[in-house]
Amino acid sequence: MERIKEVPASKVNGFVALIVILAIAVFGGWLAWSTIQGLEAVLGRGIRVADFFLGDELAAELGAWLGAILLVVVIPSVSGFFTVEPNESVVLVFLGRYVGSVNEAGFWWTNPFTSKCRVSLRVRNFNSKLLKVNDAQGSPIEIAAVVVWQVVDSAKSKFDVDDYEEFIAIQSETAIRALAIRYPYDAPDESSMSSLRGIPDEIALFLQKELQARLEVAGVEVLEARLSHLAYAPEIAQVMLRRQQARAIIDARRQIVEGAVGMVDEALKRLSEQQIIELDEERKAAMINNLLVVLTSEQNTQPVVNTGSLYT
Repeated sequence: MERIKEVPASKVNGFVALIVILAIAVFGGWLAWSTIQGLEAVLGRGIRVADFFLGDELAAELGAWLGAILLVVVIPSVSGFFTVEPNESVVLVFLGRYVGSVNEAGFWWTNPFTSKCRVSLRVRNFNSKLLKVNDAQGSPIEIAAVVVWQVVDSAKSKFDVDDYEEFIAIQSETAIRALAIRYPYDAPDESSMSSLRGIPDEIALFLQKELQARLEVAGVEVLEARLSHLAYAPEIAQVMLRRQQARAIIDARRQIVEGAVGMVDEALKRLSEQQIIELDEERKAAMINNLLVVLTSEQNTQPVVNTGSLYT
């Protein structure tokens, strides 16, 4: 398969070409009309030179034919004019052969027999459909992405693929599916953070590179690609939600216990360093137990004040 790369096309400033074509049209019309009407006085010098070689009748016939030829040339030349808007490219094809692209905005003229195809170079978005796939752990998930893309090679987008917009849509969905089966929805533990939900920036970068490799053939540059929707499939959403809640409760409990142990240890050290009170092992154990109960309890604790014994 022949790969085509974008090349600049030959063109002429449209205003200059318009002046030239109008001048030729005016001159041709005037020449044909004056010859047919027999205005030898207006074209006297031309006729005398022609008379010297050809004679009066042949000179008049030649003038008429020349004017007609000029008009015939001018009429198809009008189709050579075209405009290019900002962030737009016009692909030129002459007799089935690609001759170049015009990316400069303005009014231009080129070979009138070339066909012209417009390709937008503007930045566009593609919102993928909501896809239902299995992640790396086999759990069904719903996933979608938004892709920001731009055509950078009009020749590739026109000739290397059939319909580049449809090609982008299909390849984007394929890349999203490949991403989903590569990573799990959520990391199984804190030590493994490689998941669709845990590393969004890395996931976006991976998706962008995957899309760029697939869309290079269409002359498209992927500017950004990010997940726009990520959730468990409805049939397992409730179960996974309870698992996440249980994991969150366990993590919260672990953090509370770690904090409580640290506070008890600090309290015992300060009591010992400042010699506020001497505690034996039994009282120290009781104090640790009471502090842990107070610090880790979900409900407010009610203190019991011991004012001493009735018997001394």
